[in-house]
Amino acid sequence: MTSRLVARAGGVATVTLDRPDQRNALDESLKTALLEAVVEVGADDTVRAVVLAAEGQAFCVGQDLSEHAAALAQDGPEGAFRTVRDHYSPIVEALATMPKPVVAAVNGTCVGAGLGLALACDLRVFAEDATLGTAFSGIGLTCDSGLSATLTRSVGESRARELVLLGATFTPADAVAWGISGHVVARAEVDAAAAGLAARLAAGPTAAYAESKRLLAGAFRRSLGETLAAEAEAQLRCGATEDHRNAVEAFISKARPTFAGR
Repeated sequence: MTSRLVARAGGVATVTLDRPDQRNALDESLKTALLEAVVEVGADDTVRAVVLAAEGQAFCVGQDLSEHAAALAQDGPEGAFRTVRDHYSPIVEALATMPKPVVAAVNGTCVGAGLGLALACDLRVFAEDATLGTAFSGIGLTCDSGLSATLTRSVGESRARELVLLGATFTPADAVAWGISGHVVARAEVDAAAAGLAARLAAGPTAAYAESKRLLAGAFRRSLGETLAAEAEAQLRCGATEDHRNAVEAFISKARPTFAGR
């Protein structure tokens, strides 16, 4: 069964957060549907690239605090924060590790867990007037959704400390200047730009992209020797693909390569 959040066009699947009236605040229903959606598209071999998008004027403002307050009152911290283990962590892991590229279409406010979702994606398109921020310290919390790792890797430890501890918002232009890679476009162009990137990726060498994602994700954990060994193994797997063989033949014959994703 296809998740309500998923739409497909060619080799691209778009997963769309759908609580625009609540600025896509993540309640139980949306978190459950989002986890189902990202697992679904990650496992679907017909999907070769994914867009994570949102309806309305905000990308995602993080946790629905009204629901969170009710959970705290009813279940205490143990129950209220079970969602980190049950929802946020597996959603981010599914986005970051799925064997295909993911593009975040950040159309507006993107804070807290919303920023964690955007940074879990491989590429980002930001609306030029979007508002970004970590937000957690403002409600007496620390990072979740992988933000302590993804933000630090993007902007460096010193800048990450400042952004997390002070909790100030920042602009897409700031984000790009600090190392959070992304394309900054007019708000009206976000969806089209993200779709264009995803279509380009969907026409590319899917298996090679998957290997590259794995290598880059583990880059800070491996020694040089381990990195070289991992690269050699990954190249061997890529070398056995139809895409590689066809691309080499196309290069020799001075033709433009096409990729079947296998």
